[in-house]
Amino acid sequence: MFNFWIGVIFALVNFGLFLLCYRLFGRMGLYAWIGMATVLANIQVVKTIEMFGLVMTLGNTIYASIYLVSDLLNEKYGEREAKKAVWFGFFTLIAATIIMQLVLVFEPQETDIAQGSLQTIFGLMPRVALGSLCAYFVSQFVDVKIYTWLKKKCPGPNQLWIRNNGSTLFSQMLDSVTFCTIAFLGEFPMDVWWQILLTTYLIKFVVSAASTPVLYIARSMKVDES
Repeated sequence: MFNFWIGVIFALVNFGLFLLCYRLFGRMGLYAWIGMATVLANIQVVKTIEMFGLVMTLGNTIYASIYLVSDLLNEKYGEREAKKAVWFGFFTLIAATIIMQLVLVFEPQETDIAQGSLQTIFGLMPRVALGSLCAYFVSQFVDVKIYTWLKKKCPGPNQLWIRNNGSTLFSQMLDSVTFCTIAFLGEFPMDVWWQILLTTYLIKFVVSAASTPVLYIARSMKVDES
């Protein structure tokens, strides 16, 4: 149960920092959060944990917050701003992958203590990044389109939860299948791979659903857009 409770605390910390980032920096803070979240999610996903007897990867919580950002941007600033943020996150992940692969190429000095750890963390990054890029690119634009459609069908202020959860229900499934297939198929035994796929989708959707009150709070915030 330790991992469950630390996971709850972890989610609350992520949501709290997200709200603080938006409160302090407004719309630009949302772009900054997407850039940071895409990179951190791909670092965290290398670590596997066990919860309720199932194998799962980290990174799902902060990755789910990316959907929170795109939905908030779509809600308050429109579809164009949401798409702009998707492209920004896409570029951030590509840039981070290229830079860190070049870092690994440098020949370490004999007393260096970082190369092995960096290799462990970022050695898988090209495949993880490819899976993440494909999943991110497809699912985020699907999420934006579905959210925009739901915004027309369910436009009421109190129907925000329908727009938020309706868009993520499908986009998160598409994201999880695409990412786990490219990043992990063949890296783990099939039974473990299925567990990772199942838990990846469930955690992302549960976190996204749990973030609905956070989205309501963020929507009501008065922030400085100057």
